Amino acid sequence: MPEISTRHLGELAVSAQGLGCMGMSHGYGSSDDDQSIATINHALDLGVSLLDTSDFYGAGHNEELIGRAIAGRRDEVVLATKFGFANQLGEPTLIRGDAAYVREACDASLRRLGVDYIDLYYQHRVDPDVPIEETVGAMAELVAAGKVRHLGLSEAGAETIRRAHAVHPIAALQSEWSLWTRDLEREIAPVCRELGIGLVPFSPLGRGFLTGRYTSVEGLEKTDVRRTQPRFADGNLEQNLAIVAKLNELAAEKGVTAGQLALAWVQHRGDDVVPIPGTRRQKYLEENLAALEVTLSTEELDAIDAAAPLDRIAGTRYDEVNLTFVGR
Repeated sequence: MPEISTRHLGELAVSAQGLGCMGMSHGYGSSDDDQSIATINHALDLGVSLLDTSDFYGAGHNEELIGRAIAGRRDEVVLATKFGFANQLGEPTLIRGDAAYVREACDASLRRLGVDYIDLYYQHRVDPDVPIEETVGAMAELVAAGKVRHLGLSEAGAETIRRAHAVHPIAALQSEWSLWTRDLEREIAPVCRELGIGLVPFSPLGRGFLTGRYTSVEGLEKTDVRRTQPRFADGNLEQNLAIVAKLNELAAEKGVTAGQLALAWVQHRGDDVVPIPGTRRQKYLEENLAALEVTLSTEELDAIDAAAPLDRIAGTRYDEVNLTFVGR
């Protein structure tokens, strides 16, 4: 596989594609730790440097898993994790951004990861009850203490990003961005580019849907979050499958998979864009990385846009409750 190029999130150099590790512990049913660790190490072997996790994934399990995987390879990794969800799975959502919690959460993540510092520390969701200046001020103290190198936000609104960046430089904004989720293009991405903030799209494959591998939720485990998401619901699913069918046609003409085409589309959004597709399997890791070699012409990009028009996407990306936590 060709050498992976480098992109920048602010001043932080990372591989042009990262690895989202959430599904190894959270959200998509059962997983195998040995398989996940092997996939992480294979990613590092292939030149992926950016590993993405959160203290919320698997109630800390995901951080512990990554800590085990990178033991002895810390200098090869740009390690990104997040804080903010102070609840456990199944409990009412509680977002905390107060200074005391920021410090507490960082120390706990460092312990679970088994490292001395975090390369990129995100606020997972913005706390509406705490001024962003307090949260980012506390995060900046972690930088001064050497516990964190760079700061990030996740799913924040444009004005919040401006206010945060005024307190301390923000290296990256992590938000959902794919052919079927383009909310940030209108206002948030332009603000990030004005301020020199990199963009880290999660779920660039629409939670796997844009790969064409999922035509029903029936084969998904009972604990798979996609079973409860509107775009996978009856009625919406059928309309969205028509879009995937068109992507499959374009991909076949190009000699790539639908997933590679969708991922290449994200990567063509700009040199400041570093998607983090998630997978537990080495096969799909390699397939995703191969998308870095896919070059798309203006005509091909237009055809992809036409295959997945926003007004044809059926259903919201989250349910009503979870939608309230984004864009703050």
